[in-house]
Amino acid sequence: MDGDRVVGHILFSLVVVETQAGPFDALGLGPMAVLPERQRGGIGSKLVTTGLTQCTALDYPAVVVLGHPDYYPGFGFVPAHRFGITCEFPSPPEAFMIRELQAGALAGKSGIAKYHAAFDAV
Repeated sequence: MDGDRVVGHILFSLVVVETQAGPFDALGLGPMAVLPERQRGGIGSKLVTTGLTQCTALDYPAVVVLGHPDYYPGFGFVPAHRFGITCEFPSPPEAFMIRELQAGALAGKSGIAKYHAAFDAV
């Protein structure tokens, strides 16, 4: 916020990762947006950093993001395929990323990340 004006927004929503051993809950980052005239001023970075801190406090094991592969690695995201986790939506493998919020939380887990049905209409 800048006074009473919204200049940036971030959303984290529940994502279910379906694995052979059974599903587990994670969070999905997105969408995130900053007004064009306020971009490149650190607002997006602050939203992501603060959001990830709050997600960690909520005790989720990981956060996934379908986003720019040059932006999100700066926040600790790596391609999810390194863990054997894929996205239900068609996307380049380098664009679907994951960040563990608990060390080792993804060890031995692989599967497909499924977003809430509201994202199907996008």
